Amino acid sequence: MSSQILQVLRFALVGAVNTGTFYGFYLVLHQWLPYYPAYVVAFLLSMVGSFFLNTYFTYRTRPTWRKFLLFPLTNLTNFVVTSVGVFVLVEWCDMDERIAPLVAAAAAIPVTFVLSRRILTREDATAAGNGPAENGPAENGPAENGPAENGPAENGPAENGRTANGPGTTPGTATAGATRVTPATPARARAWQQRAGRLLSAERPVAALAGVVAMAAYSLGLALNGVYPFGPKSRAVNDLGNQFVPYHAHLRDLLHGEAQGDLLYNWNSGYGVPFLPDFFTYLTNPLSFLVALFPRDMVELPVFLVTLLCLGLAATAMTVFLARLRPGPAWQRGLLAVGYALCAWVISDGAADPMWMWGPIALPLIGIAADWCLHGRRWVLGTLLVALCWAANFYTAAMATLGAALVLVVRLLLRDDLSWRARTRVLLRAAGMAATSLLLVAPALTVSYLSSKASQPVTARPYKGPPDPVLYLAQIFPGGRTSMVAPGICFGLLGLVLVATYLFQKSAPVRERVLWWGLVLLVAVSFVLEPGVLLWHAFALPNGSPYRATFVLSGILTMVAWLALSRVPEPRELLRGAAVLAAAVLFTAGQKTVGTSTLVLSLGGIPVMWAGLWLLHRYGRPGLPGARTARALVAAGLGCAVLLSCAYTVFSVTAIKDRIPWYHPKRTYDAETLRTREALRAGDGLPWQRSDPGPHEYANNDPMLLGGQGGAYYSSHLPVETARTLQRLGAGWYIEGRHTKSFEEPVGLALMGSTTYVAANPVGTRNAEIRRAEAAPVVTVRPQGVRTDTSGAPVGADTADTADTAFDRLNSAIGAPVYQVPGLRAANGERPGPEGWPVRKGHRSVFEVRCSPGSTAYAHAPWFAGRVGVSGGPDRAWFGRGSTMTAAPVRELAQVPGNGRLTVSFVPTRKGQWIPERPVGCLDSGRLNSAISALRVSAPAQLTMSGHEIRATLRERTGGTAVVAAPAVKGWQCAVDGGAPRPAAAFQGLIAVPLGERASRFTCTYTQAGLTPGLLGSAAGLAVLAGVAVRSRTRGRRGGRDTGRTGTVVTDAAPGTESGVRAVARVG
Repeated sequence: MSSQILQVLRFALVGAVNTGTFYGFYLVLHQWLPYYPAYVVAFLLSMVGSFFLNTYFTYRTRPTWRKFLLFPLTNLTNFVVTSVGVFVLVEWCDMDERIAPLVAAAAAIPVTFVLSRRILTREDATAAGNGPAENGPAENGPAENGPAENGPAENGPAENGRTANGPGTTPGTATAGATRVTPATPARARAWQQRAGRLLSAERPVAALAGVVAMAAYSLGLALNGVYPFGPKSRAVNDLGNQFVPYHAHLRDLLHGEAQGDLLYNWNSGYGVPFLPDFFTYLTNPLSFLVALFPRDMVELPVFLVTLLCLGLAATAMTVFLARLRPGPAWQRGLLAVGYALCAWVISDGAADPMWMWGPIALPLIGIAADWCLHGRRWVLGTLLVALCWAANFYTAAMATLGAALVLVVRLLLRDDLSWRARTRVLLRAAGMAATSLLLVAPALTVSYLSSKASQPVTARPYKGPPDPVLYLAQIFPGGRTSMVAPGICFGLLGLVLVATYLFQKSAPVRERVLWWGLVLLVAVSFVLEPGVLLWHAFALPNGSPYRATFVLSGILTMVAWLALSRVPEPRELLRGAAVLAAAVLFTAGQKTVGTSTLVLSLGGIPVMWAGLWLLHRYGRPGLPGARTARALVAAGLGCAVLLSCAYTVFSVTAIKDRIPWYHPKRTYDAETLRTREALRAGDGLPWQRSDPGPHEYANNDPMLLGGQGGAYYSSHLPVETARTLQRLGAGWYIEGRHTKSFEEPVGLALMGSTTYVAANPVGTRNAEIRRAEAAPVVTVRPQGVRTDTSGAPVGADTADTADTAFDRLNSAIGAPVYQVPGLRAANGERPGPEGWPVRKGHRSVFEVRCSPGSTAYAHAPWFAGRVGVSGGPDRAWFGRGSTMTAAPVRELAQVPGNGRLTVSFVPTRKGQWIPERPVGCLDSGRLNSAISALRVSAPAQLTMSGHEIRATLRERTGGTAVVAAPAVKGWQCAVDGGAPRPAAAFQGLIAVPLGERASRFTCTYTQAGLTPGLLGSAAGLAVLAGVAVRSRTRGRRGGRDTGRTGTVVTDAAPGTESGVRAVARVG
């Protein structure tokens, strides 16, 4: 096939990639721009990328300023053609605004090809005197695996004449795909041809292209579903809306200096909670810092970009790592890496958790670091690489480290050229690298560990046991979703065909196949047995899916697929593999995860992949006539197949999740929530008063999402003191206290200083109602005699407290008997038991309450689930659950009538329930107002809350106890009048500072537990790293070379060898 036809094919591929990039930009921008401005901006953004792709890939020439300045003529022509097309299609033909640019761009391709070819190749044709540089380097030449960074064999090319694609050639014989240079080609043009060829066939461009394809497939799948940012459907489902969008909004506030608090303390949530553990757990993905570049009401876009860019980086990293296992064409590795980056774990689980998305990146990166250990090279750089992965997210990094260690063990067992002593040295080198990496990131580990130990405990959920084996097998096929019943391990149809083929591949040594398949089976079984589940999840069963490490198995299967593809499997081997897959499809067809989409993808996609692999073997082997053209066509065909199959998988899984009620999205940023945010900002008065975004709730972390300072907080690091203090004072919680809420009744709101709050929704409504009320200051001084707790016991309230109802505790905290707490009298004459009043499921238990006429009755039955009625009125739903799972807050019942009698009834919906002995309190509003006025008089003269510090200057020298309306979380140290700091006391669970006889000021500072030892660990890690670097450099100077970069660089199986390593090179 002529070079011009090849150029057309390459131009079409570039056009497809560039059009997809342009279209993605357009859809994103069209969310807040009219269609035409969005189109213009997207066009400009894609212009530079188009120039470099066409220069290096399509025409294989060198970029010059002259070409760069002329190339906009191509874009101008394209702009004119497509602009007219967009206008005509939208305005005259009434085409959808999202589709019209795609059609117009496709129509302009022939015009732009002719013009771009003339601009980008004419200069080279003039210089060479022999036509444009169309006969550039081949796609599968000897530099396929990239030039070595420190020697010619770094990425696997062997000595003795072997190339990356097969045996060496004799002198004078052109290698398959080698650069063809005629005598008429000037030296300068020849040098640029070679440079462009190296760039084309090296790791970086192809690996980057793999990332682009993965991102394009994911975006296309979402766009077909109309999911944000490509459509109106929100992505903010489950924890993405409840945690990660709010956390990223708070991170943006920190980066812009707009947060109330700092990296150590968060004054927005839970009425004041530590923030550093949340930062280390949820926000250290390096890409999370993209939020700083976007407006606050667009935080969802950078959160989406975190997921998108992470899966692109995963594909890029895996493309590079696979070359460490066995050399071969980079485009083939890239296609497999795309399937890995869009494995079932990413689509179903990881995409909704931005911090976990570093896990698929960490596996190949740590694999590369392990490869350096294997070759005795780059220990310092490898340590930094592993540390980066652990810093980005230590949870998934632990899983990736374990997976990479198992892969390293298999590679060592296959190395016949290494003695057992040498293998032990490699393992020790890797262990030292891992240990030093952990020291470097020690603050994240120590802070998170101690914080989790001090968090509100939850009941350990037992593992339900392994899934049905047939159901587990069905997870290798794409298009379905398991809903946590089995590990999702699908990693792309191309890889699936190759893994099945590897079973029968005779060119792969038996020992190699046994070890790799043994590793696959070992990991697969460990995922579904409880000891293995504990091992993969740091010896703690997850509260959600117990299969959070399945991306590791997808990665190992991708490696096996590459070992098969790099040997170019025979047609018979492919046929046997396809037969195995067909049998597996039929065998699992009855499983609930194997639906129409799975059958369509499997039965339609597997034959396509098989055909492409057969064509590659039949026509694309080096040395065959037209092999280069055949490889280009197969690459294009398989690339399109991988792109479309992955996109359809994303589309299918997303559509399935849309039909599950649990995936109903949370409200994050829309017109109403933004209005609510503005109202909260208008009422913000911290440190004197609070503006509370609760008890109404859009998402579980509204204070970080919208601003303000409330009790809502949802985190695995929620302190036990916060959860228990708020619940004992009458606030509600969910998830056994891992999700707290703001107060719903007036005394709790007044106690916390909430002068502006968002009222709880009436049943069946969504819109929020902003209310304002009188409240006490956030910091007050109580008189002498107030009983405080200085024991530091983690009970959430002072141990001296003898009150047995939330109403009594609120009376104590507010400093006045604002609640009257009467006893109940049962209509049937029953008496309460030790646990309270027993109530039977489905039976209405009626009680009489006597309170002061005109007061307002409230009820607190935190663990009751059912309906509550008052004096013959309609019943209200009560949402307590179990003994600790869901705690209902104090809620208003009714106003007490003139006779002072109120009838209250309880109808439980669950068996074995009790209600407290005194569940009703009657609020006297006049007494509450008097108590608020008294507390205002005691407020300090000056007050600042800067980051994790509180400073107060009192109005006059006084004694008593200063009380800060914030939970007394461990770590607060307070000093009075410049004295020695002491741990803060607790008053009804709030921060208390005993002032002594006469005090004028006090200061409280929060210190994060685990931070100091973590920093000492980091210092030790840096010392080790510096010592190794200095020693390597010193030895290198003394020996005349850099020993830190010297070693035997080998791949596990060079082409033309059976096993182990035969190609050896020394670099230095």
